[in-house]
Amino acid sequence: MTTEDKNQPVAATSKRYRLNDTPVAARPLEPALYLVATPIGNLGDITIRALETLAGADVLACEDTRVTRVLLDRYGIENRPYAYHEYNADEAGARLLAALEAGKSVALVSDAGTPLVSDPGYRLGQLAIEAGHRVVPIPGASAPLAALVGSGLPNDAFLFAGFLPTKDKAKRDRLRELAKVPATLIFFESPHRIGDTLVAAADELGIDRPASVCRELTKTFEEFRRGPLGDLASDYADKTVKGEIVLVIGPPAPDAAPDAADVDSLLAELSTTMPTAKAATEAARLTGLPRKELYQRLLELKGAA
Repeated sequence: MTTEDKNQPVAATSKRYRLNDTPVAARPLEPALYLVATPIGNLGDITIRALETLAGADVLACEDTRVTRVLLDRYGIENRPYAYHEYNADEAGARLLAALEAGKSVALVSDAGTPLVSDPGYRLGQLAIEAGHRVVPIPGASAPLAALVGSGLPNDAFLFAGFLPTKDKAKRDRLRELAKVPATLIFFESPHRIGDTLVAAADELGIDRPASVCRELTKTFEEFRRGPLGDLASDYADKTVKGEIVLVIGPPAPDAAPDAADVDSLLAELSTTMPTAKAATEAARLTGLPRKELYQRLLELKGAA
């Protein structure tokens, strides 16, 4: 075998997986790029559809072959994983696209969780779509969602913002950009930076804003530390932390309604330099109150004058 042959994606030789020591044949897959979610810690958090895809794919691409091999061995999958990561994305991605062009099924996994979320798989998915190939998500474990539902914070609206910048100024600038977003914020963070990040978040978002530090999700030492940002910043100031972390921060408190007397004063001031309709519009912009109500109130003030 030539060196070039060794570098090519390797097709599956035995398309089956094992459940409770029982071999199960994997059904044939249609040509497509399959984005397969894998466990974020506990290997039991794998779906049957994911196992069938990993076993049945003509080509299996992964972030780290050693990590993926542990999962494959657990479920008796003999498919040979092919490395695709940020350092070889251009070269390896071209080969995976060539496999799709040849009518093969290609499965992509990251080390943990859902591919394309904070990993180079996004580029491959984008290129596959642009080339007209079918892209099929195989859903499953997701660290942001696991952290969100375990945090106890509002989940009706949320924003996953990935990793914050490592430099303090850039980190604080980014937090200020997100400060008023009316949603729960979700970040990935490294254990050696979580203390500094909590201090920055408490400074920029407020010490009373609720948050949760979610560590080692689904693993043996899973931990949720919940509380106001100020308290969490103090807790982690001199704390040595290990493991993967997701930081969840609750949405900002709604702005208090402006005092009625202050609204009347603002309307009176604006009406000295603007027509009634324009004054009401400007007051609505400044206070967030309905323009119609402000217009009616300004007419009442003028009528009483």
